[in-house]
Amino acid sequence: MAAKSNLKRVTLELGGKSPAVVFDDCNLDNAVTWTANAITANTGQVCFAASRVYVQEGIYDKFIEKYKQAMKEKAKEIGDPNEAGVGMGPLVDEAQFKRVQGFIERGQKGGATLAVGGQRVGDKGFYLEPTVFTDVDPKSEIHCEEIFGPVSVVKSFKTEEEIMELSNNTNFGLMAGVFTQDINKALRVASDFDSGMVGVNCVSLMFTVTPFGGSKESGLGRECGIHALRAFTETKTIMINMTY
Repeated sequence: MAAKSNLKRVTLELGGKSPAVVFDDCNLDNAVTWTANAITANTGQVCFAASRVYVQEGIYDKFIEKYKQAMKEKAKEIGDPNEAGVGMGPLVDEAQFKRVQGFIERGQKGGATLAVGGQRVGDKGFYLEPTVFTDVDPKSEIHCEEIFGPVSVVKSFKTEEEIMELSNNTNFGLMAGVFTQDINKALRVASDFDSGMVGVNCVSLMFTVTPFGGSKESGLGRECGIHALRAFTETKTIMINMTY
């Protein structure tokens, strides 16, 4: 529509398949809390949901058990958002519910291990358990495509170099997270992420004046603060010859 009118300027906030990289030296409970919250908030219907969780092999077993338990606890909070004590609501409509179910079914058929969740909750509404896959092929659909539901994949890794290559091997580049208590490693990894936004020992914080947006297929331009104002500003240059 912008092109057909007069080439109006547009900013695009699109999708994501955000990685969260969890190193051996992280605060484990903090990493579990953030990664679990980041895939269940808004029932996973968030553009920067942490849908790819990469855990260094030294703490992988401990992490996956705590992460699975966190998902089970989240499942207990599913219900009508208007009721007290409810932490997860439904998917937005039947079409999206069936779409997410399709990803889960194809993921299981494709050889991935369903570690927890994956089932409908109740027989009314579009409620779905938080779902975690392990043993996932990095080229598979559930690893590469944005699902936009409470579905994540968890994979172990050995080295920083290995996991940075895998993290950036995606068409998206919206959000990323790194969990470590080594500030030098945190800043190095944050710099290496091909992503518009990075959280250190978190996945995302509130966006008010900081620029919000991504790279590659995750969008064009930035929202929030002066960066958003500049997107709607036409700059004029006036040149004066002072020698005449």
